[in-house]
Amino acid sequence: MAIGLFYVILLGCVLLNVCFYFYFSKVCFSNPTTYTKNVTPVSVIVCAKNEEENLKRLVPQLLSQDHPNFEIILINDASTDDTRFVIEEYMAQHPQIKMVDVVNNETFWGNKKYALTLGIKKAVNDHLVFIDADCEPASNQWLSLLSSPLKNDTTIVLGYSGYHKAKNSLLNALIRFETVLAAVQYLGYAMRGNPYMGVGRNLAYTSKQFYDVSGFMSHMKVMGGDDDLFVNEAATGNNTAVVIDPEAFTMSKPKQEWNKWWIQKKRHVQTSKLYKTKHKLSLGLFFTSQIFFFIATILGFLFGLQWEAILSLVLIRYVIVWIVMGKGLSRFRESELIPFFPLLELLLVFLQAGLFISNITHKPSRWK
Repeated sequence: MAIGLFYVILLGCVLLNVCFYFYFSKVCFSNPTTYTKNVTPVSVIVCAKNEEENLKRLVPQLLSQDHPNFEIILINDASTDDTRFVIEEYMAQHPQIKMVDVVNNETFWGNKKYALTLGIKKAVNDHLVFIDADCEPASNQWLSLLSSPLKNDTTIVLGYSGYHKAKNSLLNALIRFETVLAAVQYLGYAMRGNPYMGVGRNLAYTSKQFYDVSGFMSHMKVMGGDDDLFVNEAATGNNTAVVIDPEAFTMSKPKQEWNKWWIQKKRHVQTSKLYKTKHKLSLGLFFTSQIFFFIATILGFLFGLQWEAILSLVLIRYVIVWIVMGKGLSRFRESELIPFFPLLELLLVFLQAGLFISNITHKPSRWK
């Protein structure tokens, strides 16, 4: 009886997991949508906290964007380095660059959302495009491509932001794999008309949409979520578009130390608890199907159950998932990770389980 139940659980996990991958695989197999080139004025908003060196790399790339009319809002978020002076130097040379100088106050100490809100208020254009200071656009077409869908009823655009590669680094490979898996999920869901998050490293929306949901007010006191919680609240199947053209990607510098990556992921897990109930249930069910699949498979082999049956289910699951993730990794320019998919997935799932457990006892409190 117990053995029969074990096989039912394993089969259920395999079927459920495969169904999820089929659901969000649309982003892996669909061709990028071609939009008419955008000529509507755009405001690019960058929030910078102690980012003097990164701004020296990013701002020239923003200035070189192939777009006829855009301004750049650089937010100095109470930096303690020379970020403000770097911004002032650029302002003196380029009139399209404006600065918002944020001073901490007791109510909104260290809150990125407060700084972003001031930047949005400073913008003169309705179309807003967001990128982080440590990012780089993939091409000079990035701004036009990402902002192009902002017309008619489309008020939110989700883009992809990856991480730079580092040789001989397991952490780097894991970060890049996790980034693609997350993108396949949230972009795939959005393409199914069910958007639930975006990343602030490559995101666009209108100021009207921002004000229609009262900005970040519903989650202002939460440290993270200026991107995913905003999208979770404001995005619908009718007002959200996805841009997956490689020239519209952005790239960031990944964490190089395990403890710093761990802290970053703890913050992300904390904000995901505030998603809409349907999204929490869906994402929770997906993760549960993954962790139970691995646990059931390991226990099945350890206790010497019918290994032929277990192996058959495992192979069916891996062939299907490997095809989907292989296409996803190729789409987002991480094809070299395809051979290592089983190892990276297994490591990521159990690290995610540890993150959920860790977040129960300790919550990060400030954005840095």
